[in-house]
Amino acid sequence: MIDDTTKPALAILQPDWKEICPTNVDALMTLRSGGVSSGPFGDKDGIGGFNVGLYTGDVGFCIKMNRNLAAQLVPSDPKWLKQVHGVKVVDAETAAPEEEADASTAITPNTVCVVQVADCLPVLITEKGGQAVAAVHCGWRSLAGGILQKTIERLRERLNNPDAQFIAWLGPRIGDEDFETGDDVLEAMKKTIEGAEVAFKSQENGKYLCSLTTLARMALLQVGVDQVVEANHSTYANPELFYSFRRDQTTGRHAAMIWIKG
Repeated sequence: MIDDTTKPALAILQPDWKEICPTNVDALMTLRSGGVSSGPFGDKDGIGGFNVGLYTGDVGFCIKMNRNLAAQLVPSDPKWLKQVHGVKVVDAETAAPEEEADASTAITPNTVCVVQVADCLPVLITEKGGQAVAAVHCGWRSLAGGILQKTIERLRERLNNPDAQFIAWLGPRIGDEDFETGDDVLEAMKKTIEGAEVAFKSQENGKYLCSLTTLARMALLQVGVDQVVEANHSTYANPELFYSFRRDQTTGRHAAMIWIKG
């Protein structure tokens, strides 16, 4: 087990931000084991997997059971989205079930924002006074499209405060040494993130190694978010704890959730 994993009923990962996070905000991310999925959706041994991804090819009953288990960790049913690697941000309170979006915000206590990940970067955000939260699914396409900036803008709109300040948690994702990309990703990032090339390391094969967390920090800084906490885990490099699409292709999804406590 890793140091920042706790086990209330199931193994989870919690952001290491207790010293700075508002006391009325809570957050967590599920890990690979602790559910009922099997095969490629199971744990490293192919059993007891905690896959919450509805569109992964897993048995529907298993996904339903795993989502029910996830709901037991939070104060209300999570507001599940159908993620499409876009830039749409919805309000969790009014979002339709499985609405197509890649981020959600909430200002209502006990409304649970959630995103699903398996290499993509989950970003959980709280307003510094605990008045608003958001969960963001940051694959490279969403990052390049400006989803983090759009999420912060929506949070400020909802708070009616253009000067609202936030704290962000960058969760487990494919590591800097594991995410190989091409010129298309670099050029896409440069369109919305000034200086994005610093997040890319050239390789002898003409490809790049890309740091999603560096890009996320830069995107957040563009909208005035400079207080960022980063989980030190690569999903790709740790099959015992994490699903990874790049590593396994057919695999499950984790849930990263945040809410304002009632």
